[in-house]
Amino acid sequence: MSASTGERVTTVSVPRQGRRSDPAPGAALPAASPTRGLVLALVSASAFGLSGIFANSLLHAGWSPGAAVLLRMLGASLVLAPFAVVALRGRWASLWRARWTCLAFGLFAMAGCQLGFFAAVQTVPVSLALLVEYAGVLLVVAWSWTVGGQRPRLRTALGGAAALGGLALVLGVGGTAGGAGGVGLVWAGVAGVCLAVYFLLAARPDAGVPALALAWVGMLVGAAVLGLAGATGLLPMRVSSGDVDLLGGRVPWWVALVGLVLIATALAYGSGIAAARHLSAAPASFVALTEVLFAAAWAWVALGQQLSPLQLVGGAVVLAGIVVVRSDGQGAAQQAGVVAEAAEAEAGAASEASSTSRSTETGTA
Repeated sequence: MSASTGERVTTVSVPRQGRRSDPAPGAALPAASPTRGLVLALVSASAFGLSGIFANSLLHAGWSPGAAVLLRMLGASLVLAPFAVVALRGRWASLWRARWTCLAFGLFAMAGCQLGFFAAVQTVPVSLALLVEYAGVLLVVAWSWTVGGQRPRLRTALGGAAALGGLALVLGVGGTAGGAGGVGLVWAGVAGVCLAVYFLLAARPDAGVPALALAWVGMLVGAAVLGLAGATGLLPMRVSSGDVDLLGGRVPWWVALVGLVLIATALAYGSGIAAARHLSAAPASFVALTEVLFAAAWAWVALGQQLSPLQLVGGAVVLAGIVVVRSDGQGAAQQAGVVAEAAEAEAGAASEASSTSRSTETGTA
């Protein structure tokens, strides 16, 4: 689950993430740091990986998916509100300038992803729904190629294919896909499209909106959409005040909800958007595949669910693919930097030659 941000300050531009809106004048955005982006992406994936443990405890206690997701969005928006206000630093006009981005982020990245996935798992196995959803990273690459003019290099393509193949092994899709329903696959595809939108929009520094502010507004929009769907009867809303099973014990329902809100939503989305802005959309989306690995690891540690040797191999393949994509991206960035420096040096030399020529002409006159 997202970038190369930072306002360009040289006259020679080297595109890294397609066309994007320039930040508003005076908007202070942090410089892109690939290392920081990678750390944030792994934090986000780890936090997202815990969502299954927290959400399943509520669902097994009688909560409907719609109610759990709605309170997840509302609660996280309340948690992020003060941090988003501080991050905005009074630049409220930037939210209005980026209103369409914020609206699309809430509709697709927040509400659409959740609704698509939960609708998919009603008729298809969870593993298959996850694989189809995470195939949305291919849409990110396709968009960057066709719209942004960033043709994927061979190593990136091979690394991405390996990561998706390893993901299939981790999820064990091969033995469960036989009973898949067509409608469920369509909904999983919808979730995949929305996931691609998440990374593409998260990677854009539109109007200087900070990552936390975008997550906050997106959650408010997503909660409004989910609430409307629940009020009209399109999305069942059901909660329970009974205790839930969590980490091998019985705890009050609000303990699981707090974990879902604080860790698996506020922390996960906030760090994920920030990561996309440091890495750009495509690399961030491939690193996000580790969410499935973290989910399996958390289930292993917290619930004692053992991983099969084939799943361990799949996890290793996913990590290897991500390393290949990451190393290829660093090589491309270094090459772009060399080209930019050479162009700047050439422009400087031309400017100096022009100045010398004018000085000579003046002296002769």
